[in-house]
Amino acid sequence: MRPLVDTMIEEARWRAVSLPVLADRAARGVLADLGLPGQGFEISLLGCDDARIAALNADFRGKPQPTNVLSWPSDERAADQDGDAPDPVEPGSVEMPEELGDIAIAWETCTREAAEQGKPVEDHVMHLLVHGVLHLLGYDHVRERDAALMESTETRILARMGVANPYE
Repeated sequence: MRPLVDTMIEEARWRAVSLPVLADRAARGVLADLGLPGQGFEISLLGCDDARIAALNADFRGKPQPTNVLSWPSDERAADQDGDAPDPVEPGSVEMPEELGDIAIAWETCTREAAEQGKPVEDHVMHLLVHGVLHLLGYDHVRERDAALMESTETRILARMGVANPYE
């Protein structure tokens, strides 16, 4: 089966946690939870370092500092009403999958956060990847009820994957 996530690793330390495997597992977990097929979609992921994500954060958000994860949906998919689920995305074909968008994740910030929170790096990365994929599908956390929906969706998906609630 073709991977859902096309992963480019710029920071070699991402290989130690098998980033492509985690990313594909996260994407499939999100799609399955939302009742979407495990094929017909494509996501691009960049495994980078803090310097690279700081540059991306400056370019796209006007915030010239590192962050853990960034996402760029290919289309605007957010719900109009605060707290409503985004409209489901229609899959493409296996040959021409629907491009959901791009995600970048930073090694130093992720590993530092995992250590500070006393959790395995893989679990923290899985949470951030689920979070990023949900953003690509139109979920967000700017409005209060949207944030509650996104958080409950994340924790449900992560629980099914054996990852503890990251918000506790």
